[in-house]
Amino acid sequence: MQTSSDLINHSLNNAFVEATACIQVDDLQFSIRRSSKRRTMQITVERSGQLVLAAPPEVGLDQLRKFIDEKRFWVYTKLAEKERLQRKVPQKEFVAGEGFLYLGRTHRLKIVADQNVTLKLVNGRFVLRNDMQHDAREHFIRWYSERARIWLLNRLSDYQTRMEVAPAGVKVQDLGYRWGSCGKGNWLYFHWKTILLPARIAEYVLVHEIAHLHEPHHTPAFWLRVERAMPDYAQRRAWLAEHGIDVEGI
Repeated sequence: MQTSSDLINHSLNNAFVEATACIQVDDLQFSIRRSSKRRTMQITVERSGQLVLAAPPEVGLDQLRKFIDEKRFWVYTKLAEKERLQRKVPQKEFVAGEGFLYLGRTHRLKIVADQNVTLKLVNGRFVLRNDMQHDAREHFIRWYSERARIWLLNRLSDYQTRMEVAPAGVKVQDLGYRWGSCGKGNWLYFHWKTILLPARIAEYVLVHEIAHLHEPHHTPAFWLRVERAMPDYAQRRAWLAEHGIDVEGI
């Protein structure tokens, strides 16, 4: 005779299959959690960094691997965000000799008593007027934002015909943990820190967002469009996922 406890356990066992199975795709390992109540697949990045793949019972391993591959960039981004949140980033002091990135290269800071602009990059050095040192961060962000806008617009002209798009324009601002986004009215938005990345990586961020003008989601059609415009996009995407968090803030 079944007790009420037995009935509850039987019901739970029918609804869920415990996450004893795992699946490995390159350097990513997922615990698989199957549920008869689930109709779609979903990836969760736990607070600990553990990767969980929830799926219906009937979904096979090949389908799971394909789904992971489609979501790989998202997974790397989420893992990077968690690592960044847990890591203490040294604050810039804006003193002479301190290094600041621009298109992947470090340039030392020089403090001068007099110059006609607040901040400039000349002869491989950032040069800051000393009376503006107290709010140097705001001046750097303003400088980076303007250079990013100009640089991205120039690269956009190289790709918009090739990728058959007509963006409304480029806007540069603080996007939090996102490198870029495609907004309403065909506007392309980019984080001002994009200009700190190596040029080939910043160019990938641009192409990624341009492709979203055609395909709003990261479907196979989206990645095919990116690949047509940038055949080595996978290597650039992998670099960004692995090293993007190492780009210094200011």
